[in-house]
Amino acid sequence: MTKPSRLDSIKKFFPKGRKPSIQEIVREPTAGGIVYRKNDKGENVYDLSSVTIGLGWDVRKKESGFLGKLFGGGKEEEYDLDAIAFLLDSNGKVANLGRTVQANNGRQIGLYEGDVIFFNSMKHPSGHIWLTGDNRTGAGDGDDEQIIVKLDSLNEKYQKILFVVSIYQGRQNNQHFSMVENAFIRAVDAKGKEITKYSLSGDSSLNGMCSMVFAEAYRKDGGWKFRAIGEPHQTDNFVEILKKYTYN
Repeated sequence: MTKPSRLDSIKKFFPKGRKPSIQEIVREPTAGGIVYRKNDKGENVYDLSSVTIGLGWDVRKKESGFLGKLFGGGKEEEYDLDAIAFLLDSNGKVANLGRTVQANNGRQIGLYEGDVIFFNSMKHPSGHIWLTGDNRTGAGDGDDEQIIVKLDSLNEKYQKILFVVSIYQGRQNNQHFSMVENAFIRAVDAKGKEITKYSLSGDSSLNGMCSMVFAEAYRKDGGWKFRAIGEPHQTDNFVEILKKYTYN
């Protein structure tokens, strides 16, 4: 019998059901295109000492009018988009999958305080990469979620960072990117200059797609470079994408 991988055992901690809040986690008290930093003349184009990945979307109202009222329309549909980051080593793998902790409600939370930044582990143990919050509706203007990375402060063992966006429980709720209003994901350099931006709405090629590998930042020639990818996936579970980047 084939022994289940560690990642398969972690996947069970991301079941269908209510998404636990970060406050529920018990914390231990001790606990596409390539963007270069310089152009051909040696001039700084983007300041990649740090990068911010911004994710935004708007709530979408259901159909109104007679039919909408008849079938309960006019209410705002909630779409929960999540920004995720994988910190990869020189082999292109996530070396530290963190640990499993028990939430106050008894649920088990996997991948905690490892090299995956997501809604249940919002700050890397190094302190140099973090998720600013977990917006579950898209309410508000501008970026609804951000992942901030202090690239020049990261340990040399991290050679690449992969950025992913997914719709939480998108398959279960019959949701995909083309259904979300004004959804986008973008990258901004240390000085606030936008590096690249993807629209996740209104593109027929994204029908049925619930996740996307957005971009990567990677070390090259003593500095950092940035590459837009834009690779869509049908899965709504980022752990499925993570499998490709683990040693298990």
